[in-house]
Amino acid sequence: MSISISMEPNISIGQRNDEIDQVMVELDHFRRQTERLDLMNKLHARMAGVLELSGMIEAYSIWLMPHVEHELIGYNNQVREKKHLFCSGHGPKRRSIIAFAEELLNHSDKDISFCVSEDGHYGHKWLIETAEDSGILIILKDETALQTDEINLINESLLILAESLRRALEYEELFESARKDALTGLSNRRVFDERIRDIMDAANRYNRPVTMASLDLDHFKQINDNLGHQQGDRVLKQVANIFQNTVRTTDLLVRIGGDEFVLVMDCTDLGNGRVLAERLCQAVSDLDIWADDETKLGVSIGMAQLQSGESQGQWMERVDDILYNAKAAGRSRVNIS
Repeated sequence: MSISISMEPNISIGQRNDEIDQVMVELDHFRRQTERLDLMNKLHARMAGVLELSGMIEAYSIWLMPHVEHELIGYNNQVREKKHLFCSGHGPKRRSIIAFAEELLNHSDKDISFCVSEDGHYGHKWLIETAEDSGILIILKDETALQTDEINLINESLLILAESLRRALEYEELFESARKDALTGLSNRRVFDERIRDIMDAANRYNRPVTMASLDLDHFKQINDNLGHQQGDRVLKQVANIFQNTVRTTDLLVRIGGDEFVLVMDCTDLGNGRVLAERLCQAVSDLDIWADDETKLGVSIGMAQLQSGESQGQWMERVDDILYNAKAAGRSRVNIS
């Protein structure tokens, strides 16, 4: 009986080492892919728990910092008028970084993707486009530009960031629409109910004055009856615009409903509040809107300063009574108590 033995071709040690090297390269490539995938999954998870734009930018910065050190991340969407900057610096350096970031975000030339400030801040800029619109993302470093591998990581993360930002913008628009009067764009009664208690508590705690004014348009019913509801809506928009442009940004201005408005002036006593109310009254008169030859649009205003120990209901009832007296006394005037 004969036995046949098949021998494998001889493989040199060099060839075998080459094969091992190739396997190690592939394993390293697979390891890096796995690590990058895990990193992107962590970004997904971090973004999933955030709703607002400011939270999105901060969460992205926190996720990115261990891998790409940076001084600031900023986002600006001009179409939706939304912008947020997240800066880790402090003091004069912080102000310098933010000023440079504002310049980059507001620059109209979208082709500029890299820029260096006079004091050594390196800014990198990306255009993030979605189906509806686009926004600009910037990342600032101090004294050095981003490296290629850092840019590659950011580029890979932009798909996740873009989807998260779109969700945040839609959420904020929905949230804001629920808190705004649909016709005038002013805050609505929900905002008043949310904020009034805190305003009163702060006034009582720090012993500072706060004044409330109730504003009711005079002869608005005749405007609607004689000129039509479309003209009535235009009048309400005009009046709301005047009110909004006259009061301070720190004041709480709300359309309660119909032709009724409420203005809460924090850190304002009755005397200073009356000065503002008189301006509002005159501004409505200056619109020179007439329902007929004898009936002109005006506004009656009743105001009262919060008293010590007074409840919200008592304060609002007192303001309402003062407004009633202004109406009874001839309209288009300011009454105080």
